[in-house]
Amino acid sequence: MKYHQTDISKMVAEFQLENSPTDRYASFDYCYHYFHPTTANDLLGEMEKSCLSLGFYLASWGMLRGSSFLLNKSVKYYEPLIRFIAGLDHSVWDIDVDQYSDENIRKICSIYREIQHIIVNNGNTHLTLVTKIMLGVFGFIPAYDNFFGNTFRDIFKGICGFRSVNQKSLHCIKKFYIDNSEEIDKYSSKIFVKKFATGHDSGITYTKSKVIDMYGFNKGLKQST
Repeated sequence: MKYHQTDISKMVAEFQLENSPTDRYASFDYCYHYFHPTTANDLLGEMEKSCLSLGFYLASWGMLRGSSFLLNKSVKYYEPLIRFIAGLDHSVWDIDVDQYSDENIRKICSIYREIQHIIVNNGNTHLTLVTKIMLGVFGFIPAYDNFFGNTFRDIFKGICGFRSVNQKSLHCIKKFYIDNSEEIDKYSSKIFVKKFATGHDSGITYTKSKVIDMYGFNKGLKQST
């Protein structure tokens, strides 16, 4: 079965209209650029900055609103997570949806479980939060929030519910990429991550997974309204 979509350009273009350097969507850019290995950040040497970079991205993307347990935490709460991220091999940042081999899917699932263990208190939901972290830091997986989930549940009716990060959901995302690779690759190659210091392009392009995230998020958002 083919999962080709005809509205990818429309959804991504609309998303980008709200992604100027001072818009909240740009918080992804600043977070991803900060953690991307090519920026040569010393995550441990600048621990406070590392925690603040991640924490503000999460706040900007709605992870500190409502009844979130993170509202009761200071930015130092992220320190163990930063230590985990800093200990990962830089090859993790090379993973993208076109590199979803069985081995890389296992790595993604393992990283998910480790972040869940580090950051999430017992009894708190974790799917959206952990995948938002993984998107902002590594860029190799879309965030499984309600908007993305609703979009992809509709596309993969009866096949995957996108309610957990597992082999099935990642294989479905890979299938979506394969069936829409021309459009996804086009935007991945021409949208550049913004650099905080200038607000302009950093030279690092968006990952294919990030383009898929923008599509799923924006389409789900529009359908909800």
